[in-house]
Amino acid sequence: MLNGPTPGLDKKSCQGYNPLMLDIQVIDDPAAATVALEPMRSRLLSELAAPASAATLATRVGLARQKVNYHLHALEEHGLVRLAEERKWGGLTERLLVATAASYVVSPGALGPVAVDPNREVDRLSASYLIALGARVVREVGDLVRRAKATGKRLATLSVDTEVRFRSPADRAAFTHELTDAIARLVSKYHDTSAPGGRAHRLVIVAHPLPQKSEPKELV
Repeated sequence: MLNGPTPGLDKKSCQGYNPLMLDIQVIDDPAAATVALEPMRSRLLSELAAPASAATLATRVGLARQKVNYHLHALEEHGLVRLAEERKWGGLTERLLVATAASYVVSPGALGPVAVDPNREVDRLSASYLIALGARVVREVGDLVRRAKATGKRLATLSVDTEVRFRSPADRAAFTHELTDAIARLVSKYHDTSAPGGRAHRLVIVAHPLPQKSEPKELV
């Protein structure tokens, strides 16, 4: 779910708004995941890419303001939206809320004991093991991002994403062998368990076939 800027928001309504929101927030709390996955609350999150009040949101989503306030309270209670500004209108105070992130992903950790774990996978060449590795990346990096944000530090990571089309299964096997050898050499060269200022990093290499695009059905 990727949110874009909401049109019609003037500068005055942005006073006091801190635009520094997370690009992605990893949800690892089961209750927060349940709240975020509820359809209307998910819709409200997408509308809160920029600050808005319950009255404004009620008009956009076609729901009574009291019901919108109920949903917003749940989202705020679970750390998915936050207060951006308060405005005084006569004797009333209007609260403008904003999403805490541009998009969200639910961590496998939110599933508790049944969450996928690569250590439980026996077949290291299976698609299930690849999925388990990906899930662990979401869980671990999500936790690291939270800690880095709390301490004001930058998290150093590396991601490489590309596509390769093999001519044949033999070429794919040769590529796998060469890649494995190259990684083993690099790890042997740079791995140092005794360096006093060193820090361990996790390196995950995965490859899978690209999903085939479904052909549009011909009209009869």
